[in-house]
Parts: sequence; structure tokens; C-alpha cells
Amino acid sequence: MNFANYRQLLAIAPVRRLLVIAMIARIPHAAAGVLLTLHVVQTMNLSYAAAGSVAAAVTVGIALGAPWRGRQVDILGLRRALVPSVIAEVAVWSVVPFLNYQLLVVAAVIGGLFAVPIFSVVRQALGVMVPPGQRRTAYALDSMGAEITFMVGPAAGVVLATTIHTVVGLVIIGVSAALAGLLLMWTNPPTRSGHKGAWVDPAGAVPAPEAGPKGPARIAAGNVQARTSRLGRLWGGARSNLVWVNLAVLAVLGASLGAGLVLSGTDVGMVAMLRANGQVGELGVVFFFWCGASLVGGLVYGSLKRSINPLWLLGAMALLTIPMGFAGNAWTLGLLSILPGFLCAPVLTSSAEHIADLVEERRRGEAMGWYGSSMTLGSAMGAPFAGAMIDAVGPWAGFAVIGILAGVLALAGLAAQYARRRRAGTAAAPAGAQRAGLDGLLEEPDPV
Repeated sequence: MNFANYRQLLAIAPVRRLLVIAMIARIPHAAAGVLLTLHVVQTMNLSYAAAGSVAAAVTVGIALGAPWRGRQVDILGLRRALVPSVIAEVAVWSVVPFLNYQLLVVAAVIGGLFAVPIFSVVRQALGVMVPPGQRRTAYALDSMGAEITFMVGPAAGVVLATTIHTVVGLVIIGVSAALAGLLLMWTNPPTRSGHKGAWVDPAGAVPAPEAGPKGPARIAAGNVQARTSRLGRLWGGARSNLVWVNLAVLAVLGASLGAGLVLSGTDVGMVAMLRANGQVGELGVVFFFWCGASLVGGLVYGSLKRSINPLWLLGAMALLTIPMGFAGNAWTLGLLSILPGFLCAPVLTSSAEHIADLVEERRRGEAMGWYGSSMTLGSAMGAPFAGAMIDAVGPWAGFAVIGILAGVLALAGLAAQYARRRRAGTAAAPAGAQRAGLDGLLEEPDPV
């Protein structure tokens, strides 16, 4: 382990500034979830099921919008790509409190669709602002900042709802999110090598320009030109745009989906377990252990000299989540959450690190958007799965089902990697060696 990497990174003023901005910029949307729930339940006097539908609408919007917003950053540059998001944040969230329920659901989808892509922008920028060997440490710092944000954000939402009003609180959320976007536009962190503020090799080596699409991509492009039908052009364009997607990338996206599944399901399971024991007021104690362990885990992982396959980390976190169902009170639940919590930030850090390694720079914004969408989709799936088992069996079953589902997902991803490595090993050199090298990024640790 090398904790000196943290000191070296934090000594770089632009990196330090971006990490602080990222932590602050995430707070509005971290607070929006609980604030929307309280607005629907208290101000509109509707059910928690109705509030859950609004939250799901925001999730759908974010999941659909993140890859698209990331692609706009790749094509247009950061400042131009963020303009629609800044305008939409103010417009949508300033109107949301005054809508009826049906229109509120529609507005929630639009708000999620145009949300400022903080997550993907920050990860993309860090990927070019630091040397490749320090990406792990940079992503770990960002993950730890995100943990702090998601501890502060919901509490801030509750304070706004209880001390002022949910209507005013939602307007504040919109204005704050727009200001976060303006702050990113002002600082304008680099998203490509060669941009101002990007890391430059001290040896003076100039990165080679990225070549155009090869192989299937070039064939797809030729097919697009040859086809005259609109459907053919759309299909060819879609294949060309997704040429960066391969089995290795899909495995990493599966790991991030599994992480979202475990995190949201664990959240619901914790509340159900404490409610069954009449200890809901002790939820803060459990979150202290769980989130604190994640902070420590991120700190340790960022100091490692070798990366770890995110699917192995996900599998371990999934298995360690299952015993949380045997807790008898808040303190045992908190103690049992330490080990799975310790792996939360490392799973997310490792996934982001591998996405940055596997996807070429000109597609990285879109890839980070898909990474965020897969985690969002997992979060949207985890709560209902855990909730259904809790209602049907009991609180312990919520932890069991998400642990088993995420464990199966991790095993499936590892099996797919193994199968592709075997196929690559039988291919003729040098093509087989190149493909094996690509798959090896997920299996063989890389020295720093």
C-alpha cells in the first residue's frame, strides 16, 4: 500500500478543486430523493407507493439520460454539453412542486433525463488529469467524497422539508443543481488528453492520435453509406456508435449494476430489520458503521499497487451481505455491515478504473454514462426485489435475495471472462494475443 499517492494527488490544485466541486455538486440530487418522497406523502397527501413511483421516474430519466449526456460531452465539449442541463434543472424543479401527480411523474422523468451528469463528467476528467498509474487513487478519492455526499444529502433534504417547506426545498434543489452545473462549466476540467489541465507525460511523449474505427466499425460505416433505407442507416449508425462495447466492458457494467443492486437492497433491508425490532431511531448508528467502513475501504483500495477485478469484489460483497439478515439489533446489524461496507467503494472504484482502461478516450464520456446508468438500474432493481422478499418472508430474506442475485451476477461475469480467454487462447497470434491482453485487464492486476 502507498498512501503517499493521496498526498501527491491532493497537492495538485485542479484535482483537489474538482474533487471538492464534485462532492458539493452531488448534494442537491442526493437530497432530492427524500425531499420528493416527503413532498408526495406530506404535501400532496398521497401514499408511499405513489412517492416510490416518482422516485422510479427520476431513476428512469437518469438511466436514459446519462449515456446521452456523456456522448454530448464527447462530441460538443463540456461547456456546450452542460447548457441544456443547467437550463432544465432550474426550469423543471422550479415547476415540479406546483404540478398534479400525473404531471409530476412526467416532469420527474424529464428532470432525470437532463440532470447534470456530475458522476460521468468527474470520472472522465479525473481519467485525463492524473497519470494512468494514479487513476485508482483518484477514483477512490471521488468514491469517498460520494459517500460523504450521500450521508449529508438526505439529511439536508429532511432539514429543508421540516424547517421550510417541500415546495421551497424543491426549488432550492433545482437552483443548486443548476449552480453546480455552472460551477463545472466555469472550472471546465479537461475531458480529453491535450486539453488544458490534462496530464502531460514528463518525458515529453506526445500521445498518438486515435485512429478511426477499424474492422467491424469500418465495415459498419461502409454499410451505412451503402444502404439507402432509413432503417438501414439507423442500424448501421447504432452499430458504429457502440463499437466500443465488448464482453470485457459488459462485464464491468454488470459489476456496477450488481453494486447498485446490493447497495439499494441493503438500504431497504436495514430499515425493515430495525423497524421489525422497534429500533428505527438507531438507523444512524448502522449507517455510521456501513458508510464509515466504505470510506476506509476506499482509502485502502486507492493505496494498493495492484487493481482487483471488480467482479471478485462484487462477489465478496454479495456473500458478506447475506449474514446481515441474522442481526438481532441495531448494534449487531452495524457490526455485520462493516465487511460488506468495506468493499462498497472499492467495487465502484475498480469498475470505473477498468472502464477507463478498456474504452478509448473519445468514447469515454459515453462509457462512463453507461457505467452510471447500470449502477442506477441496479439501484432501481435492488429495492423492489428486497422489499418483495421482506413482505413475503421477513427482513432477513431481503439481505439474502440481493446477496444471492449479486453473487450469481458476479459468477456469470467471471464465467464469461473465462470463456472468452479460452477462445482467445486458441486464436492465431498475434490476433489471439491481442484479444487475450484485452481480457487480461480484468483478471491480471496491473502494477502502479
